[in-house]
Amino acid sequence: LLLQTLTNGINEAGKMALLTWEKEAGIELVQINGQRHYGGPPPGWEGGPPPAGTEVYIARLPQDIYENTLIPLFESVGKLYEFRLMMTFSGFNRGFAYARYASLQDAQRAIATFHRFQLRKGCAIVVCWSTQKHELVLNNLPAWMSQQELEARLQMVTEGIHSVTLHASPCQRQAKLAVLKYSSHQAAAMAKKTLMEGNLSFGKEGLKVDWLDPQLRKKLQLYEEEPSSSWVQGGKSPAVPRLVAQPLLLQNVLECLNMLCWKHRLRTPMFITRCVQVNPNGWQKFWYQVVIPGYHVPICGFTWVSPDRQEHSKQEKAKLVAALHILWMLGESLHSQLPAFPKVLKTF
Repeated sequence: LLLQTLTNGINEAGKMALLTWEKEAGIELVQINGQRHYGGPPPGWEGGPPPAGTEVYIARLPQDIYENTLIPLFESVGKLYEFRLMMTFSGFNRGFAYARYASLQDAQRAIATFHRFQLRKGCAIVVCWSTQKHELVLNNLPAWMSQQELEARLQMVTEGIHSVTLHASPCQRQAKLAVLKYSSHQAAAMAKKTLMEGNLSFGKEGLKVDWLDPQLRKKLQLYEEEPSSSWVQGGKSPAVPRLVAQPLLLQNVLECLNMLCWKHRLRTPMFITRCVQVNPNGWQKFWYQVVIPGYHVPICGFTWVSPDRQEHSKQEKAKLVAALHILWMLGESLHSQLPAFPKVLKTF
């Protein structure tokens, strides 16, 4: 993956120096979804990860500087557990990085030493504590969106999701927003990038994602929460539903859908899925169409499928999203059965 990012003819001298350093130092760098990653843990590390609060944020980096300069520099004041450099598709860095140290003292020393450090003449970098934000807000969701479908799709396109809560949008009628809480700042940052690139689609334009603002959090507290998902674990606050440990299974969702169709004298749904786009980072966009004999129209949509999870094939994951979409849409149109619909979902 690293070699693929270094063959586009831009900043060749800097990239060749990086490859030489990587080989001589025995360093392995892995680039995934716009981040080039070292360590976590590094070679020779013993024991668990360092405690929370040991990560520093590095900004105002010259975009043609790479790890062969940055890692030795930041290792000179303490042991690095992890280093993440944000990258563009063209092979330049995006001007910022994160360094996680083995101890709080090492991180403090890095800030004291390198904040306003002249990396080049006239180029003073910024080094400060990482904010460790964990929560995102997803705006302009369609009004028909259910918590079950949103949770299922997010599980397939992002990693480390901890909880999801749906709210009526305080700014838009006929729209919803969701607060997404992730297990770490890194997971949340990766999810934000993934969602901003359009890897989640509900057939509605203008879907927006950003860090959760404290003022918006307070504003949402004034509004009534959506009813909690059937996936909330016993004893937990309904305002913070937690996902079940087991992922949704296609077979269970199809059984649920077939049961609903049978109750309304509809025949077994027929699925068509087709990959229509592949991103440079491996994401695949699928178009799907579901025809239910006896139902008045086919139902179509699009979904993005992640490249790195192995529990389903990509076709199966696209079919799972389509089946969840149909479950909700069918439940909406067959309005008289809507009160019983959540009970069916509990069988997942």
